[in-house]
Amino acid sequence: MRQNKMTQCSCPLGKAMSALGSKWKPIIVMVIKDRVLRFGQIAARIHVISRKVLTDQLREMEEDGLLIRQEFKELPPRVEYALTEKGLALLPILHLLEDWEREYQIKEVLVSVESNN
Repeated sequence: MRQNKMTQCSCPLGKAMSALGSKWKPIIVMVIKDRVLRFGQIAARIHVISRKVLTDQLREMEEDGLLIRQEFKELPPRVEYALTEKGLALLPILHLLEDWEREYQIKEVLVSVESNN
C-alpha cells in the first residue's frame, strides 16, 4: 500500500509521485492507454504482477482519479477499467520516459562497445 508520508506531501511533485510512485502504476497506464479493458485483460498483459497487487494498484489509481472502474451487474460479474482525462494526460509523459530510456540505453551500448575496442 501507499506510504503515508508521500500522500501528505503538499508539493506538486510529491503528490504526483504519490499517485504514480509504484513500479506498476505507469505500466498499468501504458497497458490501458485509450482503451477500456477488463481486469483479466490487464492481468494477461502484465503477467508478472500478482492479482492482489494489481487489484490494490487499480484501487489506488481509482482513488487518485487516474482511472474509472465500471462494474456491471451481470452473471458472471464484469468490471471494466478506463483512464480518466487525468490518467490519459500521463501518456505523453510516459512516452517521454520511454524515449529517454531508449536514448541513454543506446549511448550506454555505444560506450560499452568503444571501451571494448
